Amino acid sequence: MQLRAISLKLVALLAVLAVAAAACGGDDDTDATGDGETGTTTASGDGEYVLGVSNTLVGNAWREQMVCAIQAEALASGVVSEVILANRNAGTPEQIADIQGLISQGVDAIIVNPSDREALNPVLEEAIAQDIVVVAVDQAVTAEGAYVVTNDQTAYGEAGARWLFEALGGSGNVLYMRGIDGVPADTDRDTGFQAALADYPDITIVSETFTGWDPTVGAQQALDALNSEQVDGIWTSGIDYTVVEQFSVAGVDPVPVVGADNNAFIGQLIEGQPGSAVTNPPAIGGVGAAIAIEALQGGSPDQVTTLTPEVFDVAEDGETLDEIYVADLEAGWSSYMEIDPYTSYTADQVIACEGPGA
Repeated sequence: MQLRAISLKLVALLAVLAVAAAACGGDDDTDATGDGETGTTTASGDGEYVLGVSNTLVGNAWREQMVCAIQAEALASGVVSEVILANRNAGTPEQIADIQGLISQGVDAIIVNPSDREALNPVLEEAIAQDIVVVAVDQAVTAEGAYVVTNDQTAYGEAGARWLFEALGGSGNVLYMRGIDGVPADTDRDTGFQAALADYPDITIVSETFTGWDPTVGAQQALDALNSEQVDGIWTSGIDYTVVEQFSVAGVDPVPVVGADNNAFIGQLIEGQPGSAVTNPPAIGGVGAAIAIEALQGGSPDQVTTLTPEVFDVAEDGETLDEIYVADLEAGWSSYMEIDPYTSYTADQVIACEGPGA
């Protein structure tokens, strides 16, 4: 799939980012579940459909941008009246309750970033049985009838790992920094990572951590490893720019780091940090919204949509990195905001993070 970077003419609009991120982060949450838990409901517009969104990780810039992309696509479509967001830090039982709450509110579609590949199936199939369109984004589910829209997480893990192992000449000590234990994306990335590792017997994993996709946690884990181990390279599951900052804190020379296409990390690569960025755009949320809307309008979108990651490093892709870096963009956001042929919003609508009727 073709990924399109944000136009530099939008830099002047980036001053609204702090407000946009706060709007998506759940600071003004209301009860969207009916069980006393929190969610956010946008103001109603004039469209025909109501979209529900279930997200279980707040305070994470990638997830915030994902939600903003859903809001932007709903607004740009002109056919969505309301987006109801069940948005909180939660596990599978809480997410099941949130989805039940969205069903009870009569939504026409549910876009879910799932906490488990299998455990959500009964409640998702309950929604589908009531003619609610279900789209899993970022991570896959196996519920019968659900649409699945993801970045290829197995390829993400393998491509970045192979780049790192080659950069180390096939041998060395690697710090392996994963996401959340047990969730589908982490499991798939580990599958890819292990496939690459099997081809490099002289690579040693000196430490394996779970960051929870929390930049602060990842930073501390990296600092601890740098202070206690000989680390020759670091693979991260998207917690990257705060990891890079720990080299100076620990007083050690930088080693190659694999991260995602987070804007701050791309800036570090441009400035000379050895490493590579593997694309994993949060705009996948906008793709999921577009597919939900297409299905609601009687279309026949593919049941499974998968975006293939690309790997960028300065040596081979310096010009591309320069093009996609935006100096004032929020650290954890990606400048890949528009994905052809799916999304119909503009990048400034993602930045504004406003749904229908806002």
